[in-house]
Amino acid sequence: MENKMYNIKMILAYDGGKYNGWQLQGNTDLTIQGKLEEKLSMLLGEEIKVIGSGRTDRGVHALGQVANFYTNQSVDVKALKKKINEELPKDIKILKMDIAGERFHSRLNAKSKIYEYRIWNGEVPNIFERKYCFQYKDHLSIEKMKEAASYLEGVHDFKGFCSNKKMKKSSVREIYSIQIVKEGDWIILSFHGNGFLYNMVRIITGTLIEVGSGKRKVEEVEKALESLERKDAGFLAAPEGLFLKEVFYS
Repeated sequence: MENKMYNIKMILAYDGGKYNGWQLQGNTDLTIQGKLEEKLSMLLGEEIKVIGSGRTDRGVHALGQVANFYTNQSVDVKALKKKINEELPKDIKILKMDIAGERFHSRLNAKSKIYEYRIWNGEVPNIFERKYCFQYKDHLSIEKMKEAASYLEGVHDFKGFCSNKKMKKSSVREIYSIQIVKEGDWIILSFHGNGFLYNMVRIITGTLIEVGSGKRKVEEVEKALESLERKDAGFLAAPEGLFLKEVFYS
């Protein structure tokens, strides 16, 4: 008789500042996936492989990353969540843990995601939030940024807004909305889409900053979409301003 496998779903938050991204790597133990697998394997006494909804880059944070793993043990998820949070570093914590259906897959079943990018647009740098925002002191026109963002909403080939030149898979994605809100010296960009390419949110953010500062015309955003050339889009905005906020499932 085959052992029954239990599928555990987690929602977690992390400060990605000192990590080399989400994905496990052979040359470093400083990855989010690596830390989770190490602690779960120790607590459960078996080799655990963690599946994430997506790979956040080096230095990028998460408010609501979703992951799952399989175990052949019937676990008390409330007790396990408490134990693993005691073992994990202070900058990675499990917010929620549940038993999922056996077919649930955090990446393949994800329908859409929201990423948030935070810009501090004050004349004086923000010393307390400096690790969690991109600091840009020159004036940014929110109206021009919103106008440029409207070109990017909808279904497009975002190849020009991707850092992976060798990508062979489709680079067509749908952005449902890009919201830009100014609150005092904060400018918050919120991206909701069915999926995002490597560095896509940070390149779009860099492009919108260039439009807002007057270094790039609004119409040039459309040109970058049409040409599919990385050189026609804006700079790669810093990782520390980016947060994976929420992942949605049907």
